[in-house]
Amino acid sequence: MYKLHIFIIMFFMGLVMSIQGPIFAPYASSLGATSVFIGIMLSIASFANLTGNLIAGPLSDRFGKKGFIIVSFFLSGSLFILHGLASSAMNLLVLRTINGLSLAFLLPSALALLSGYANNSRQQGKNMAINAILATTAAIIAPIVGGQLGATIGYANTYFVIGSLLFLIAIYASYFLKERQGIIVVSKQKQNQINIRKAITLPNLKIVFLSAFAVMYIHGVVIYEVPYLTVEQGLSTATTGILFSFMGIGTLLSSSLFFINRFSPVKRMMFGLFGMAISMFLIFSTLLALTASMLLLGFFFGIMMPAMATAVTDAVSSDGHGRAFGLLSAANSVGIITSSFLTGVIRDIVSPYFVAFLVGMIVLTYMGYTKLQLDVKASPSKLVERY
Repeated sequence: MYKLHIFIIMFFMGLVMSIQGPIFAPYASSLGATSVFIGIMLSIASFANLTGNLIAGPLSDRFGKKGFIIVSFFLSGSLFILHGLASSAMNLLVLRTINGLSLAFLLPSALALLSGYANNSRQQGKNMAINAILATTAAIIAPIVGGQLGATIGYANTYFVIGSLLFLIAIYASYFLKERQGIIVVSKQKQNQINIRKAITLPNLKIVFLSAFAVMYIHGVVIYEVPYLTVEQGLSTATTGILFSFMGIGTLLSSSLFFINRFSPVKRMMFGLFGMAISMFLIFSTLLALTASMLLLGFFFGIMMPAMATAVTDAVSSDGHGRAFGLLSAANSVGIITSSFLTGVIRDIVSPYFVAFLVGMIVLTYMGYTKLQLDVKASPSKLVERY
């Protein structure tokens, strides 16, 4: 029963946070922000989120997850309301930066809390897959809602709605959210305490973090470029909301394929990243319509997200999940930071979609090389048999 509440909270968290997706770029533009400045806003906010992620993980392991979740909701709700009162692009930059820091405590704490409701790796995979389905459903609904709200009541009033909804979620969480520590049998490799230095040197975790960087780099290009169509081509925010929903539908389709969880998380990550990179190439080369490419991109994105989360829980003992998910969120933030900044700078020189394709393929190549090395070390006898 308690697990139901964390699923409900994470669903509405994704729903409310995603409402601003179609409206941020046009709202910032209406306040005088240029394309480069919008990229800077996204990058700085993500950098603040990165800083908070590194702090949030260890603290949530030590002091518990529920408190950080509730405080983040209340603080973020206040900041979103202030978004609607911004009078200049600089005001919006400051508010988004502070909000990025506050939200940094939310996702790692929520994922770590959810991981406590599993007693084995199979349950971990199932929980993460269910969470991916809920997040995807929210991602399908939210852009349509956000686009319609932006077109109907205006950008500022939409931020008032977002902030108010976050207050309601915070109140719900304070009453119904409960922490639980799962009993997971871990290997000797997982029993050692995780830290930043060890995390970036362990091959299994390094693969996950590099995958997260590549995924969020690609995702960042889409977040930046698609809403900017409303500025360049005079499209309605409702139109860009529908495009994001196609991506969400694709993610929902792949997240619903529970049999995929039987395969190794690393294999799923490699397959998903390859598909995302190809989707970027299809958008760049216009071989498919944008709606079809977004659907395909969402499908492979839905394969990646639960696979990365499961790979983290497989590599780290339960008492280090907060720290590990904090590092994973930090890797996500680095991808968004890099993507948002470069996209704003290079979009008039080279297609950001093509650069995203290259980033995905480079990381995929490194993943394949690293996995090959790990397989050889795990079974050297197989290598000997070849000679």
